[in-house]
Amino acid sequence: MGGPRVSTKRRVGTQDSKTRQTLIETTTQIMLDEGYAAATSRRVAAKAGVQPALVHYYFPTMDDLFLAVFRRGAEANLKRQQEALLSDQPLRELWELSTRHSGTALMMEFTALANHRKDIRAEIASYAERFRELQHTALTFILRDHGIEPDDLPPMVLAILISSLAQTVVSEQSLGVTLGHPELISFLEQFASRVDSAGGGGGHD
Repeated sequence: MGGPRVSTKRRVGTQDSKTRQTLIETTTQIMLDEGYAAATSRRVAAKAGVQPALVHYYFPTMDDLFLAVFRRGAEANLKRQQEALLSDQPLRELWELSTRHSGTALMMEFTALANHRKDIRAEIASYAERFRELQHTALTFILRDHGIEPDDLPPMVLAILISSLAQTVVSEQSLGVTLGHPELISFLEQFASRVDSAGGGGGHD
């Protein structure tokens, strides 16, 4: 018999490597341009101009790469959302952030991917809760400062309406459906402007 098996941990590239960041950016663009199914290790390597083995050096599995792409975008979006909610026009800024096509389209790709990847589904759910909790807390103060009571417009309801309507607009536009969009966008922008101009704006710590 041989000696005891010694487990070895596979070496993974450093987190701050320029190559690692390039692979994440490349995967992001492929998902936006062609959908998540097109983001294979070979496709990512070819587009990034590296050998396929290098993809697995930094990301042992494609799920590791997808999670890195998601976390990078989610953290950046959390920061942008916080800046929007602290601005002088929080509702308008939040709506404009929510309807940025690239961010919403990428999230839709991850939602589709999550149907087949349990770990990614759990990660999306975790970040979604953080997004919504941040929105709820900020909107509670914003609406109160603007004289709008929770019974008249619950902050959580407003947070869900903004995100769900933004996803609907981006999803339909990707299919070429735009009927009713100008009216909806105009209504929401006017509503946001009325609320934002009614009180002291954002600025909460």
